[in-house]
Amino acid sequence: MITVYGIPNCDTCRKAKKWLKDQDLAHEFHDFRKDGLTRDVVDGWVKDVGWEILLNRRGTTWRKLPESDKVDLDAASAAALMTANPTLIKRPVFEVADAIEVGFKADVQAALLASKT
Repeated sequence: MITVYGIPNCDTCRKAKKWLKDQDLAHEFHDFRKDGLTRDVVDGWVKDVGWEILLNRRGTTWRKLPESDKVDLDAASAAALMTANPTLIKRPVFEVADAIEVGFKADVQAALLASKT
């Protein structure tokens, strides 16, 4: 089973869910806002993929942060920011068996398809 983490109004999350359905890949959706995220989950993702990959610096949430929150980031401070503001996390995040995939580019799609076998 694939768990897709994101927000329902995110175009990329919607596209990913449709693609998973079209590929007949069993999945469940976890809404960051409605279902929340724990610091342990975010810490695990940071450990697996790195905070630099996970942190979305292009979105509105990032732009609205005070400058003091954006400087001198490290894994712990970035994880704390992402836990407090889940929309700072690049979407979607896929949990597949013991792997974490972030985004929805061709390499992620290939990894998701490989999990089907």
